[in-house]
Order: sequence, then structure tokens, then C-alpha cells
Amino acid sequence: MKYLKKRRMVIGKEADLHQEDPMSGVASLFDVGLVFIVGLIGALISAYSLLDFLQPKTEITMVRKNDNGQVEIVTKKGKQVKIEKVTGKQLQGEGARLGIAYRLKDGKVIYVPEGSE
Repeated sequence: MKYLKKRRMVIGKEADLHQEDPMSGVASLFDVGLVFIVGLIGALISAYSLLDFLQPKTEITMVRKNDNGQVEIVTKKGKQVKIEKVTGKQLQGEGARLGIAYRLKDGKVIYVPEGSE
């Protein structure tokens, strides 16, 4: 046996019967794309700490800023999620002084409770 594979004559030339499908590479690219997308979703969930929102017995408070610049406070207790919008309105009423807040040069705010040294 001179040839291990079967060959046939095609217009005067020999050709393999088992030729590779030209579309087989597209299927593997699709698989690579799916793996990339799943990895990206996992990275985003871990980067924004969104996994804590999926656990039922956790308490989380987040402060976030919308696209239009409005600040929201997102609070999650158990399965209940509450979103409060922060406004610039000044309120009046009776109360007690709790302490002093200082803004540093780098923009951080430090709260010092009343009566501490």
C-alpha cells in the first residue's frame, strides 16, 4: 500500500477526501469569546463588591454618585434594599452637638466626636 489515505482524482490532480472544514475555526473563536465574557463579568462583580448584595443576611451601605451628579445612599438589610437621594436643602430643628468635622487638604473628611481628646 503506497497511500495510507484514500485519494481520488479531481480534474487531473489528487485530493484528500478528508479536507478540513473552513468554518471550524469560527466555532473555536466563539468559545473563546464566551470564556472571555464570563471572565469579564466575574471581574466586574468582584471589583464592585456586588457579591455582597447577593447574600441574604448581610447589611451593606454604599454611597454612589449618578451620571447627573446626584448622590444616593444605598442601604441593604437582609432582602430589603433602600435608596435615599441626598439633597442640598438645609434643615432646621432642635438637636445636640455631636462633634466636629474637619476637611483635610486632600479632600478627606475626619469626624471627631464631642468630648474625645
